[in-house]
Amino acid sequence: MNHQDNNERALHLLQTVFGYPAFRGQQGEIVGHVAGGGDALVLMPTGGGKSLCYQIPALLRDGVGVVVSPLIALMQDQVDALEEVGVRAAFLNSTQSYEEASRIERLVRTGEIDLVYVAPERLMTDRCLNLFQNSNISLFAIDEAHCVSQWGHDFRPEYIKLSVLHEQFPNVPRIALTATADPQTRAEIVHRLQLEDAAQFVSSFDRPNIRYQIVEKANGRKQLLDFITTEHGGDCGIVYCLSRKKVEETAEFLNENGVRALAYHAGMDHAVRAANQAKFLREENIVMCATIAFGMGIDKPNVRFVCHLDLPKSIEGYYQETGRAGRDGEPSSAWMAYGLQDVVLQRRMIDESEADETFKRVLGNKLDAMLGLCETLSCRRVRLLDYFGEKAGPCGNCDTCLIPPVSFDGTVPVQKLLSTVYRVDQRFAAGHVIDVLRGQETERIKTWHHDSLSVFGIGADRSEQEWRAILRQVIALGLLTVDHEQFSSLKLTDAARPVLKGGQKVQLRQYQKPVKQKPSRAAKGYVESDLSAHEQKIFDRLRSWRMGTAREHNVAAYIIFNDATLREIAKARPMALDDLRGISGVGEKKLASYGDEIVTLISEMND
Repeated sequence: MNHQDNNERALHLLQTVFGYPAFRGQQGEIVGHVAGGGDALVLMPTGGGKSLCYQIPALLRDGVGVVVSPLIALMQDQVDALEEVGVRAAFLNSTQSYEEASRIERLVRTGEIDLVYVAPERLMTDRCLNLFQNSNISLFAIDEAHCVSQWGHDFRPEYIKLSVLHEQFPNVPRIALTATADPQTRAEIVHRLQLEDAAQFVSSFDRPNIRYQIVEKANGRKQLLDFITTEHGGDCGIVYCLSRKKVEETAEFLNENGVRALAYHAGMDHAVRAANQAKFLREENIVMCATIAFGMGIDKPNVRFVCHLDLPKSIEGYYQETGRAGRDGEPSSAWMAYGLQDVVLQRRMIDESEADETFKRVLGNKLDAMLGLCETLSCRRVRLLDYFGEKAGPCGNCDTCLIPPVSFDGTVPVQKLLSTVYRVDQRFAAGHVIDVLRGQETERIKTWHHDSLSVFGIGADRSEQEWRAILRQVIALGLLTVDHEQFSSLKLTDAARPVLKGGQKVQLRQYQKPVKQKPSRAAKGYVESDLSAHEQKIFDRLRSWRMGTAREHNVAAYIIFNDATLREIAKARPMALDDLRGISGVGEKKLASYGDEIVTLISEMND
């Protein structure tokens, strides 16, 4: 079949099966390349439509498409979504009985299925490889391909073995996909998966609908509650915490304060964890408090906010996690509370890890880049995109653009801080050093006679919070380090010398007292849902119809239709089946399944 025919068939499938009028960005080019038998590496942000890049070629090519995915918990939803649009899909994983797995294997062998999802551990078994050797395979899609990188934030050792696909199936095209890969990770994906000859498709990493905001941590949980209630009351969101204990305490705190929250971490009973994930995916208005064990591949399109109560280890991790907000393109928030303790804790985790020195250095560099994003005086989005090798101008939709931070020449206060650390013999932690600076006559200071030092009280003109903000920036700049073997005592680095001697100036970010304010909900360049009062009623009615239908079918609500599609239907007010055609997200199967119900519902509301 020629290239032109392939393109026409691809567009026809996109419109009739998936219900989208046209391909976005590089989708069409990727689909054409893979359908024609080419290998590809695809970097596309969350919500950019990666799955269509392998689903449509699998339908165009003869045989069964194999999707390698680490997300056993989400395979069911992915299969449900495909079955809803009329695609024959299934999965093979450890949750199935022997009989069920054998049934799916038969369908693969006989070609009575379009797509099969399989976990990498399952794929590497002799039984699974033999199955695929004896079946007609149309393509291999390797999802979440960044898991192959040992430098990455989500390394999975079983991914390294996936080079076997190139060796055992040399004529089957492979497409590796991820939302997160800096140039180093990208190179490792190519090397490990033997994709040296693959075409690379790199989309913009920008998610313009997400508003980035990083605040000074004072009382993290209280700040989180204020943020949710003022900006995202009743919305669905995710809150990331570093420890399991903090996850549970945060969920409990939110529930006590009227926010419906669930917990998720690897230490929970498996059944409870799975039930909480299913509830989050299938119901509305839930806030999930979780460790990073939760989230990769979360397809829920209307997550309106992602919050971090602890500093992520790297920009890739932060980008991947915040990217779960606003997959539907609607205005969404990425909010983080960050303080001195976060910096100290992350540095300690690197120092105490059992990794070799090279790996520790890489982790240290990644943390430095993350601190740079937190402390930047310029646009956060510019800084974020620059990390992934992409140039951009100020976005107008992050906190530093909307309320530009004030910078000042901080050389003198930094000199005072460094001198104090030196005078207390570099043997004390942050709290004691700040007390000396501020002239606090504590028992400890008297015991050590630090009230007689020349530096005692030289920083009395600033509050404890201001000094903590300065100290955090000084650590981020690499002028001080924290010695975890010596009770977290502060130590001068070689870089501190020129500053102390007056040979180098230091620009700092002015401390801002946390203020409770209510910024506008609509992100710049986006209109908050512009429905009339009557359209809003239709939209609300459609959402409750969707909830009931999803329960009947035992699938997540967004698998029936996402909010953006319901919003379009509310505006179009279709009075006949034909009026529903062409609405984004309404393919032929969904039109046949739900069209009559929707038209009836709308005509009842128009009476």
